[in-house]
Amino acid sequence: MFILIGLWQIGSGQSHPNLVLTADGIAEINKGAKAPLFEAELEKAKQLVNASIAEGIIVPIPKDLGGGYTHEQHKRNYNSMYMAGAIYQLTNESKYADFIKDMLDEYVELYPTLPIHPTKKSYSTGKIFWQCLNEANWLVYTAQAYDCIYEYLSEEERAIYESKLFKPFADFLSIENPKFFNRVHNHSTWGNAALGMIGLAMDDEELINRALYGLPISEKNDLAKDNDGGFIYEKGRAQAGFFAQIDNAFSPDGYYEEGPYYQRYAMTPFMVFALALHHKKPELKIFEYRDGILLKAVDALINQTDQSGTFFPINDAQKGMSIQAKSVVSAVNIAYAVSGNPQLLSVANIQQQVLLDQNGFAVARDLNSGKAQAIQKKSIELRDGKNGDKGALGIIRTKKNEEELALVFKYTSQGLGHGHYDKLSYSFYQGETEVLQDYGAARWVNIDQKAGGRYLPENKTWAKQTIAHNTLVVDQISHFKGKYDLANEAHSEPVYFDCSDPKFQVVIAKEENAYSDVDFQRSLLMVEINSKPFVIDLLTVRSDQDHQYDLPFHFQEHFMQSSVELSSQNPPTILGEKHGYQHLYHLATGQIEDEMMQLTWFKNNHVYSVSCLAEEGDEMILARIGANDPQFNLRTDDLAIHRKKSKQNAVFLSVIEPHGDYSPVTELPQDIYSSVEKIELKFHDEEYTVFSVQLKGEKAQTFMLANKDNNPDSKHSVKVEGEKLQWTGMAAYQK
Repeated sequence: MFILIGLWQIGSGQSHPNLVLTADGIAEINKGAKAPLFEAELEKAKQLVNASIAEGIIVPIPKDLGGGYTHEQHKRNYNSMYMAGAIYQLTNESKYADFIKDMLDEYVELYPTLPIHPTKKSYSTGKIFWQCLNEANWLVYTAQAYDCIYEYLSEEERAIYESKLFKPFADFLSIENPKFFNRVHNHSTWGNAALGMIGLAMDDEELINRALYGLPISEKNDLAKDNDGGFIYEKGRAQAGFFAQIDNAFSPDGYYEEGPYYQRYAMTPFMVFALALHHKKPELKIFEYRDGILLKAVDALINQTDQSGTFFPINDAQKGMSIQAKSVVSAVNIAYAVSGNPQLLSVANIQQQVLLDQNGFAVARDLNSGKAQAIQKKSIELRDGKNGDKGALGIIRTKKNEEELALVFKYTSQGLGHGHYDKLSYSFYQGETEVLQDYGAARWVNIDQKAGGRYLPENKTWAKQTIAHNTLVVDQISHFKGKYDLANEAHSEPVYFDCSDPKFQVVIAKEENAYSDVDFQRSLLMVEINSKPFVIDLLTVRSDQDHQYDLPFHFQEHFMQSSVELSSQNPPTILGEKHGYQHLYHLATGQIEDEMMQLTWFKNNHVYSVSCLAEEGDEMILARIGANDPQFNLRTDDLAIHRKKSKQNAVFLSVIEPHGDYSPVTELPQDIYSSVEKIELKFHDEEYTVFSVQLKGEKAQTFMLANKDNNPDSKHSVKVEGEKLQWTGMAAYQK
């Protein structure tokens, strides 16, 4: 097992490079162990940088948003410098050092002349880029390139770069932009790391301390009331800076408050700066800080993926982001070098990318030596909040044939400015297929035609709204009225999590703050009935007033059949005026006349059904996203809504069943009809709920839940239809 701690703690006196790639690391690489993946990465980098050298130095006057020409060229520049630095150290070919030097010469001339970026579209507008975030990206990577050619440069050259470029750049990111630098947020993590990396490269202790502990509090930069973060006033903790990020952004389980999409992005500055600190300031013991929280964060991040390695799109997230991202490659390479965890090699084997340093070399070498162990993603509850007391994310996993089923239950805090109003929402996956989806964000990242890659207006009017998620909506009003200040003050409450029996896994949570006079509790069960997996969803609602309750099912595509006779809206009307309903075309409505409603849909050659307990007056509504969307920014996905009108208390009981397949080659379907024949609510009050699920041709199975007592050792008893049911713990079942 390869372990970095104790091997490459080099101290500030060692010659350059000494940040991420180190002189000792190069010596290890040069020993000649076989590492084919590393060698392939080096050749690929050479091709890219050689092409940049042949093209010549291009440093344009900034003018574009993300995705535009100048934006992308400056990104290519820092990536090319970063790769060139590593190649220079690994090959000792001076042309790569000269390339970095020539590029820096251009930036030294340009940067002092630059005003604020002309777009002025960000709360923290940059100079080279439209936002300070990208400026910080530039400095994190350029600092590593500078470190790699530090000793190639003369003292006079270093003095020019540091005084005319790097120090003013660092001051602009921090002193001149405290709202960007001095808060807990992924943007600020990049800013802190940028100052820290260049400070370490320059041995500038003032910059390093500014990066670690933030700007001093003053009237000018007091941001305690900032909506997306702010100063952290707590005795014994850093008020801002890198330590404040580590203290406050992660829960004790490594869950990142903004969700996995932004955790993925933030892991690069966290891990890269931490490794540089590990090398140059080992006395900080950064990888041991908070009980090894940075390594826990890498594990938590990997656990928030489906079978293909794609991240669950929680909060503001672009779908399709996966462990293939370079930021995750960085995190996995560094985490492996620090921990020696052989399961991380399996992740790296999927990524087929490594860093051009001793960390990437170690991964490639040990992969080649066959040291990888299969990664074990299992059912897990990841607590939210820096102290683990602000809700949680529950992930339940099981198998259907060779495909993983994953149920993702969100009962977290708001998630800062990137959070959605979706308390007790869930999404459900079969392999790579989203059976019931979370919409994610309304954004086309780096697509210039779509608002320069920024968040679209529909992100607020649709994607963040409650109806865009698989959870309860009361009176067509989003949770917390869609107001951030209200939502940020509250979090859902975990009630019960027990996945010890792989055939009967249970997670329960409650929400008492989303509405002023409505409380609701949700119990999600992943169960096997006759060797077939099912998700059972029990949502109980309590209020002293009459309300309309909507429970959406975002099945996305393609409607096959419903047990409800539907009346089409021709032409479609619009379901509402605000809180996301203004974006829904009303396609059809049906009165549910039976005691059970069924809906079947088809997606990715799989067939799914949801069977819902119903009562008199319930409706089923079919809707489609896309109304009031003049720029066609939204996907036109389908959903069904189970609606209950004029109710105080209500019970939504649903069974989701993956049951069928279809081959477009053989054109043969299998098991395309639901096997659920009957759902029956046998008993329900404040203390207990008992219900049964009966499959066709089978005996009904009875499920018993205690609604309040979550002590796993408590014994319960309730009499149902003359039979006394007894069980231990909060949830149980009887065949």
